[in-house]
Amino acid sequence: MSSNPQQSNIGKTAPNPGSDENFIVERIYKAVMEQRLAPNTKLSEARLCETFGVGRMRVRRALLLLSSQGLIKLQSNRGAYVACPDKSEATDVFAARMLIEPPLVRQLAQSSGDIDLTVLIDHIALEDAAREKNERTEIIRLSGEFHTKLAQATGNKFIFRMMRELVTRTSLIVGLFGSSQNASCPDDEHSKILQAIKSQNPELAEQLLISHLNHIQSGLDMDSRHEPQDDLATILGSD
Repeated sequence: MSSNPQQSNIGKTAPNPGSDENFIVERIYKAVMEQRLAPNTKLSEARLCETFGVGRMRVRRALLLLSSQGLIKLQSNRGAYVACPDKSEATDVFAARMLIEPPLVRQLAQSSGDIDLTVLIDHIALEDAAREKNERTEIIRLSGEFHTKLAQATGNKFIFRMMRELVTRTSLIVGLFGSSQNASCPDDEHSKILQAIKSQNPELAEQLLISHLNHIQSGLDMDSRHEPQDDLATILGSD
């Protein structure tokens, strides 16, 4: 068996008995990013084994990886649950993003002539296509992913890892406290941020990013909660 079959398996519509734990991690991550898997949803080992057609040890390794990324919580004698951030954590997540992302886009704008922005340009095209087709789950996933692409463009793998975790946490927060109207980033704000970067305008890029994060946070209803789902096979077994 290949040591890294993840790339060839992602996107298949049926569970793959040959998938390793990375495939399971990415499938759960994607479901969270698309807000198909709600906070506090129980991830039963037995149901995951059945869904992915794998043994318990492989599922447990995947759950440990997800736990190390902060995506799930492992509770003694209760099992694994999708992480469920509270109001305080939500505030901390947005505060952390405010500390990291504005200077990140400022740096990109200052050095845009020396970096490859293709990954961001291509990503905006994917967002536009998804909006044109009204593919809601794809719009939600791509909206969050744009911010990890910004980190990727810096070439700093540690910033990328931090942003991936923060974006995932944000998706959980929006899934918990958001509505269908604000589940994704507002239209064309990403395009404006990218244009400011391409135009080498660091002040504008930073200002747009701050406004963008405030826009997302202000759309949350911190007194509402979405109920966890139960049908893991339907949520995780297909795209």
